Amino acid sequence: MVFNSISFIIFFCLFFLLFWLINNRFSVKARNLFTIISSYIFYGWWDWRFLSLIFISSAADFFIGMALSNSSKKRTRKALLYSSLTINLGILFFFKYFNFFTDSLQHLLEVINIPFNPLTLNIILPVGISFYTFQTLSYTIDIYKGTMKPTKDIIAFFAFVSFFPQLVAGPIERANNLLGQFFEKKHFSHHHSVEGLRLVLWGFFKKIVIADNLGILSDNIFGTTGQINGITAIAGALFFGFQIYADFSGYSDIAIGISRMMGFNLKTNFNTPYFASSFTEFWRRWHISLSTWFRDYVYIPLGGNRCPSYRASGNILITFVLSGLWHGANYTFLIWGFIHGIVLVIEKNFPRLRKSTVYSALSILLVFLLWIPFRANDFQQLSDFVSAIITPKNYSFKQLAGMISNYSSLRFLAVAIILSLFLVMESRLKTMNFFEFLNTKNKSYRLIAYYIILIAIILLGNFSVKPSFIYFQF
Repeated sequence: MVFNSISFIIFFCLFFLLFWLINNRFSVKARNLFTIISSYIFYGWWDWRFLSLIFISSAADFFIGMALSNSSKKRTRKALLYSSLTINLGILFFFKYFNFFTDSLQHLLEVINIPFNPLTLNIILPVGISFYTFQTLSYTIDIYKGTMKPTKDIIAFFAFVSFFPQLVAGPIERANNLLGQFFEKKHFSHHHSVEGLRLVLWGFFKKIVIADNLGILSDNIFGTTGQINGITAIAGALFFGFQIYADFSGYSDIAIGISRMMGFNLKTNFNTPYFASSFTEFWRRWHISLSTWFRDYVYIPLGGNRCPSYRASGNILITFVLSGLWHGANYTFLIWGFIHGIVLVIEKNFPRLRKSTVYSALSILLVFLLWIPFRANDFQQLSDFVSAIITPKNYSFKQLAGMISNYSSLRFLAVAIILSLFLVMESRLKTMNFFEFLNTKNKSYRLIAYYIILIAIILLGNFSVKPSFIYFQF
């Protein structure tokens, strides 16, 4: 079930009414049980068989968390932590990386002339497995570290893991923020419901008007079978860069908005990343829940920056290569993560760079260009795009103009204008969040803005694509 689908709209309307009915007339535990059942229906809409995976992860970490709190022996606690890591990462590895690593091993052995016929399985990647795996893992790790105590309420814990607004594409919530909210008796707030609806509308605008329109252009460029030229390759990076941001931040906005309507507060996941002045700042603003997860559970345990410079640089590289691998079982993701890590190492060791206006402009351009390895279908396409960009004679607007013409020059112009206005809005949100910005405007201004957004969705929204979000594949 996808946010931008009719089935979800019907599902959420029914859920919203029943949620508040149960919350007001019955116990908190009954409301949480209803939330679990609804979330499992939401997740099982893709494939009911994958419900067993989220159930196993939830049950394992609940009981491991309880056992951790009852044990003071260091060896036992480590064994319990490793059990959690093995169960969660083992499931993730099997479904997401098994074929990737067996194929990689086969290619490596072929280089040294060792015959190897790997077992290849027809594995379907469960939607959102990377997200809820990291969410439930953080719970047991935090208990092991002593930064939080486990819950004895299994219903609340299952609701925390399966909470449908952020289940399949985040934000990746920590138990110390979200879990406690399931113990609260909620009180319906008209103000919070209106705020949530505003953010949902803004999220749908990002997704349907910006992301889904730019997605057509991006897919056409990265789907080109012939020779690509430099201008088209750069345009593909720009189109996809804005597409993935509008798509993913749009999802986060909708998730945060509908959660707010139910009285839950989720963490901010994006903060105008394309207005960052460096790669370091970009990663403080992009997919914040994931970047802080890797910081707290990978980078800092490796030693962070509390070690010699060369080791701190190595810690950054390891963290970002793993971040690339988290995104997908493909060498292009590893390259994407590795290059980000290299640039961050350079910024760390040469801090004056980040104060340069020229470097700031170049760094954000490089951020866009680095979407090429992220989006490229394989290493060969990545090589073709890079080759086109670094070859001056390949710079011609003819190929790109033809693609825009096939798409519709008038529609492209309208989307370009909308995108420009969107960036103006983004620049305002750099210093204040969405709700603070709206509160600075009078009612007439807000109503005009809502109608403009609705008209843009109706007239310019791309409803021809199958409802989906890019990060579902991760």
